[in-house]
Amino acid sequence: EKMEDYPYECGVPLYDPEARGTFKQGYYLLGLLLILFDIEVAFLFPWAVVFKDIGIYGLIEAVLFIAILFLGFVYAWKKGALKWQI
Repeated sequence: EKMEDYPYECGVPLYDPEARGTFKQGYYLLGLLLILFDIEVAFLFPWAVVFKDIGIYGLIEAVLFIAILFLGFVYAWKKGALKWQI
């Protein structure tokens, strides 16, 4: 058999033997959204570390941050950015 006939390790067969194949925009958009939400959730860790020291003002800001993050998630969901289309 030729080398092009072998599937990758994940079992997906090779459909374009050239390295310059095109990818759908959805792959990039989903990757960017994943990175964006992962980084924003990582901002919650410092609040958890100093939770006793920040008081009610810090708690209100943390809840506001989570609400804004949730609204961004709902917006992306409504726009269909999280749908996986092949």
